[in-house]
Amino acid sequence: MDKTYCTYYQSPLGQLKVTGTHTCITGVTFQDDPPTEPADTGLPALVIGCVEQLIQYFNGDRQVFELPLEQDGTGFQRDVWTQLSAIPFGRTISYIQLAIRQGDPKATRAVASANGRNNIAIIVPCHRVIGANRSLTGYAGGIWRKKWLLDHEAKISYGVLSLF
Repeated sequence: MDKTYCTYYQSPLGQLKVTGTHTCITGVTFQDDPPTEPADTGLPALVIGCVEQLIQYFNGDRQVFELPLEQDGTGFQRDVWTQLSAIPFGRTISYIQLAIRQGDPKATRAVASANGRNNIAIIVPCHRVIGANRSLTGYAGGIWRKKWLLDHEAKISYGVLSLF
């Protein structure tokens, strides 16, 4: 098993913890509390590249991430995360639309649960999933971050300050 490395990036939304190996990114999570572990030294190029791509995203210079990703989950969760990655920058879909894409419109709660278990925030864009009534429901990083991310993407994509 490849060693997992950890570093931190102070984003416009607060500190992000970035984890990965020499071959894949395994996590991007918001850290509201001070780190409990120090950042590693001798980071693999891939982890450094992830932070660089996040900086580009926040600067408005990147809309698509080009990183190999790996996170533990069931087959269903992995399928949902693949569907999340297919949502275009600056666009949103509802939880029911995501369930329909998974092949079962009755699986809305299961899809929402899988969405909530995504550990690679921003890159696997779970923030692009909204309520059927266009409400900003559920986001592990907090609704204020979800709104900020959607507004950021709307500004870059459409030149508008907010869609929500």
